[in-house]
Amino acid sequence: MALVNIPQNDRKRVKVYELRNNDWFDRGTGFCAGQVVEDESKIYVESEDHPDRILLETKISKDDGYQKQQDTLIVWTASNGTDMALSFQEAEGCAAIWEFVSQVQAHLLAISGPDDALSDDAMDSFPNPVMLPFPELGNLAEIDQMMRVASSSPPGRDSLSKFVISEDYISKLVPLVETAEDLEALPELHRLSNIMKMLILLNDTHLIEIMVNDANILGVVGALEYDAEFPHHKANHREYLRDSRRFKEVVPIKEEATKTKIHSTWRLQYLKDVVLARILDDPTFSVLNSLIFFNQVDIVNQLQIADGFLKDLFGIIDSPDANLEKKKDAVHFIQQCCAIAKNLQAPARGQLYNNFVQNGLLKVITFALLANDVSFRIAGSDILVAMIDHDPAMVRAYIYKSINENKTALTDTLIDLLLGEVDLGVKAQASDAIKVLLDPQSAPQPPDTGTRANPDFLSKIRASSQVIPQESLVQSFYDNAAQKLFQPLKDLETRDSVQDLTLGEVSLFIHLIEILMFFIRQHLYRSKFFIAADGLPSRIAQLLACPQKHLKLTALKFFRTSIGLQDPFFNEQVTKNFLFEPILNIVYETMPRDNLLNSACLELFEFIKRENIKPMIAHVVENYRQKLEDINYVSVFEELILRYDQMQGYNPEMEGTIFAQEEDNTSQARPRLNGASQRWQGVRDLDAAEEEYFNTSDDEDELAAKPKVLTPSTNGASPIPRPLVDYPSDDDEAAADVKIHDYDTRSPSTVQAGSPSTVLADTPPPNSPAHTPSPKSTPVIAHSPLERLSEKRRREEDEEDELGKLSLTKRRGASISSVGSANGTPANFLRRKKSFTSAKDANGGKKIAISLAVKSPIDVEHGRDHGG
Repeated sequence: MALVNIPQNDRKRVKVYELRNNDWFDRGTGFCAGQVVEDESKIYVESEDHPDRILLETKISKDDGYQKQQDTLIVWTASNGTDMALSFQEAEGCAAIWEFVSQVQAHLLAISGPDDALSDDAMDSFPNPVMLPFPELGNLAEIDQMMRVASSSPPGRDSLSKFVISEDYISKLVPLVETAEDLEALPELHRLSNIMKMLILLNDTHLIEIMVNDANILGVVGALEYDAEFPHHKANHREYLRDSRRFKEVVPIKEEATKTKIHSTWRLQYLKDVVLARILDDPTFSVLNSLIFFNQVDIVNQLQIADGFLKDLFGIIDSPDANLEKKKDAVHFIQQCCAIAKNLQAPARGQLYNNFVQNGLLKVITFALLANDVSFRIAGSDILVAMIDHDPAMVRAYIYKSINENKTALTDTLIDLLLGEVDLGVKAQASDAIKVLLDPQSAPQPPDTGTRANPDFLSKIRASSQVIPQESLVQSFYDNAAQKLFQPLKDLETRDSVQDLTLGEVSLFIHLIEILMFFIRQHLYRSKFFIAADGLPSRIAQLLACPQKHLKLTALKFFRTSIGLQDPFFNEQVTKNFLFEPILNIVYETMPRDNLLNSACLELFEFIKRENIKPMIAHVVENYRQKLEDINYVSVFEELILRYDQMQGYNPEMEGTIFAQEEDNTSQARPRLNGASQRWQGVRDLDAAEEEYFNTSDDEDELAAKPKVLTPSTNGASPIPRPLVDYPSDDDEAAADVKIHDYDTRSPSTVQAGSPSTVLADTPPPNSPAHTPSPKSTPVIAHSPLERLSEKRRREEDEEDELGKLSLTKRRGASISSVGSANGTPANFLRRKKSFTSAKDANGGKKIAISLAVKSPIDVEHGRDHGG
């Protein structure tokens, strides 16, 4: 079988490790290559920094147990018993070297004879089991070496585990610990420690259970007290495990198997968390966790089915004969059971809590929270949080029942705990419990499926929890408990300074503000009345002057949450009480530093600008404009001022408009539209129809609507005009070939030329054939044929719709103070012509007539008569 060398130019970057005293020592970084020199296959690693230096030169033999771990690691035991490892930078390099090693070992096994130490039969999963000599102090080094070789491959590990279990080898090793201690043989103790570690790291569950039983546990942990890496130190594991006082049997457990499993589980946890914490690998950690989990499931199930166990356990709390220490042990036992239940599956967890509630779990919680001993309160808060996580509806049902029976509700107990507790962890748990229990959005969850010990009781609890009016529970809280909860915030009103807050007060204020933020999001309407009545935003603003930055950030978070709702009520609370002043003071104190406090303030104003909250912008700029102008290291305040000016109608680019030429008599406030928060933004540009409407007087419209008899002007008065367009009558349209022309027979002197109020019909020139004198010199009535009634009405309706659209603009123009005069008004000004009046009106004073040309059916008939 031919072997192929790995080319020198295809060397792989690698780190070389050597196991020394159970710790991997880094020998350096270099480039790895496999070569065949004089029928010997070797792995070379040249130093990366010094190419002439060889970090590793090892000969590949069939006896070396090479293993490829993960994708970039190759480990093996050299012929001298040293454990080596190559950690490759890339998986491709590891695969190339591993392929080379595999080819070499396969070739060596193929050419070896049947009498060789490792023949082809040796590759068949160690058919010959591992045999270890009887353990003595003198052969511990040999046993250690044999176990290392066997544990280097999966078949060897399995064979070693079977041998140790079948020969009860651990019970033979345990007595050697005391013998070596009596002889003060420290090297032998270190070897015993290494042997115990290797046995645990075999990850055999049956073997680990043997090691933690009553007969072997002290010897095993005794050997593990000695560590070769710390030769001058010794642990005290046996002393801790020998202390029988740590196991407290609150209620006698009759089943010995249950007690044994409890002891075994506790020892496994001690091994995992204390003894082996430094050397555990992932597989061993997973094996230990699995053993602990399944033991806990068995313990919980056996305790529930034990006759009278739960009844006796919960009866200790109400028993007058039980002392305080006994009650404490009972509460702690329940706490441990609830902690175990977090890791159980849903059916098992539901069954445990239902049995606990049936026996009085909620009474135990109330008792623990009201106790003077802090350990009671910690245990009680842990049980309550676990219970709420499982089923908050069941806890709410208990609270609602207490309120109806005029008993102290659990929420009142939690409030007392939050206000008076010195332990910060208990404060946090009480705060979270209040928010969850008063959350109207959290609907009751469906019950867990699975085997139930008491289905009748469960159905009653579930039925009662589902019919609880959550709104009634919340309303009861605001009526009876909210004042007490937020009293510390209200007491800030009489406090001169917040510079001397204690650690407990700071923690309490943070929790109260967090609860209040939760309320304004979930109890929007009820919280409004409560906040307005007690002035809580002003009290929270006081905390912005405290020296604790995390408390300032919490107060800022409250205002950011309130403004983020964009509710007019909360906006008014902020603006009415001038609460932006302490926020701007923080900006002044922290600028121009980019810290969290400064950034939180800037983000608040950036949100106001981005969302264009006009009342906020107006309030901030009108009251703090000078401060805003002084803060120039960011652009947000300059943009707020610009946005405010645009709201007022000021724009430096709009020269020559109505805003730029406003006279002194228009200095009063501009009219507000769509509520007080929006200012009038000006008049839009007019289209051609609107411009024509405003440039035409109402009198002209009225006069043009009716045909009149033209009479000579008297006293300089303008004659009555004729219609601008002659419309054909209905009778004339019946005869398609007949055309009627109506000409004005008046003398040119009868009409004043250039009169602005006179609109004349076009007349043919005097020399034209159509110009023939009238037989009579009397004036002729100028009338036009009328249009069809249906068409005329449709046209008038269109005109009325158009005029209706323009009426709003016309009224706006009338409400604005007069600007400019007839001589100085720009062309783009909106102005209205004077209505033309008769001499009578002129003598009597000004009179403006606004009328629309709407013809009635009588006028139509009158026009027809004249046309006939």
